[in-house]
Amino acid sequence: MTKDLTTGSPFRLILNFTIPLLLGYLFQQFYNVTDTIIVGKNLGVGALASVGSTGAVNFLIIGFVMGVCSGFAIPVAQRFGAKDFSMMRKYVYNSAWLCILISILMTALTLIFCRPLLLIMQTPPDILDGAVSYIGIIFAGIPVIFLYNMTSAVIRSLGDSKTPVYFLVMSAIMNIGLDLLFIVVLKGGVGSAALATVIAQGISGLACLIYMGKKFSVLHGERSERKLNARNCFVLCSAGIPMGLQYSITAVGSVILQTSVNTLGSAAVASITAAQKTGMFFCSVYDALGTAMATYGGQNTGAAKLDRLSRGVIDSMLIASVYAVLVLILYYFAGGFFAGLFVDSAEEGIIKSARIFLIQNASAYILLAAVNIFRFMIQGMGFSMFAVLAGVFEMAARTIMGIWMVPKFGLISAGFASPLAWVFADIFLIPAFIHCKRKLEKTLKKS
Repeated sequence: MTKDLTTGSPFRLILNFTIPLLLGYLFQQFYNVTDTIIVGKNLGVGALASVGSTGAVNFLIIGFVMGVCSGFAIPVAQRFGAKDFSMMRKYVYNSAWLCILISILMTALTLIFCRPLLLIMQTPPDILDGAVSYIGIIFAGIPVIFLYNMTSAVIRSLGDSKTPVYFLVMSAIMNIGLDLLFIVVLKGGVGSAALATVIAQGISGLACLIYMGKKFSVLHGERSERKLNARNCFVLCSAGIPMGLQYSITAVGSVILQTSVNTLGSAAVASITAAQKTGMFFCSVYDALGTAMATYGGQNTGAAKLDRLSRGVIDSMLIASVYAVLVLILYYFAGGFFAGLFVDSAEEGIIKSARIFLIQNASAYILLAAVNIFRFMIQGMGFSMFAVLAGVFEMAARTIMGIWMVPKFGLISAGFASPLAWVFADIFLIPAFIHCKRKLEKTLKKS
């Protein structure tokens, strides 16, 4: 049930590993987009803006969860690549203990500070209650978000990128069904959409957990390997916490930018929401390539096959470059169509603004690809702090746009925030990758 990424053609391995991941991300974004379409079409622009106004703070918290889980899986992938299965199992079980403790703490804190944070972000009064209802339910489901992300990360670290997709497809179908039931049939509000998401992801997480226990015999070990161990927790936190902070630090810039957009009114928030939801769907390729790089980098670093790292980066960038050109062409001709899926066709101003935003972002997608590929490769190599610093660069760029450009030039300038952030991150990440690879080569020669 496992897959070794340390032998064979890097291009073929990465492509074969990425495709199932991509399908998973597409389905994840599919039910996120469907979630938003159902809200926008059935509950109106105000409800759509309520969901959209929480996007940055949602990424701030849930991004941290995803980053931590992905980081915890890196030592697992490295020990799997080194064929040190006993230590690999210790890392898996200690990851579980840490996820339980962190999820309890995060759930309590986010529920307490949910409304104050949205007030600080100057969320328009007409959408504040809907925003609090939506994000509050999402935050209450943090434990199940940890469950799915941790179990799927472990499964991927062992080379199986297909199985999490199957459970995610199940989750997506269930989420859409629950959306239709809660909102269309039972006439629920925006909180119903969040509840559907939490229920669906919880079931998907349980399915992954049961599957792991039954199918991965390599995870069955001694009782002593399941004990909480301070040293193992330190190694895991050294990989996971920086990776989580990388998402959150990046999100701080997004929160500042969202705050500036909020001052432009709920129509501006709705247009940005429609564009971002569309963009997230088409950017799934870059998310998948990044995740593949973390596993590929981790296994090959653990196996001391450092010559394969650069080849993996080059092959991934080739795939990403071709895709970036295709998406830009698609946005140019059909960007308005995609934006129109979220609002009534009469909302011409919102649709036009969303299309412009999409084209602005797509013109720099190759920079986004480089951010994901280099960042996750560096993390897989074991240098998580460099990813945090890259997040600082992204935060700085979005903060500049949010504090200076958006208030001065309005909504049109918001479309340049992400491309500027990607430029800042790439300026740091590409030299960082070269430095980290040389450092590993020196360490290998000494040993």
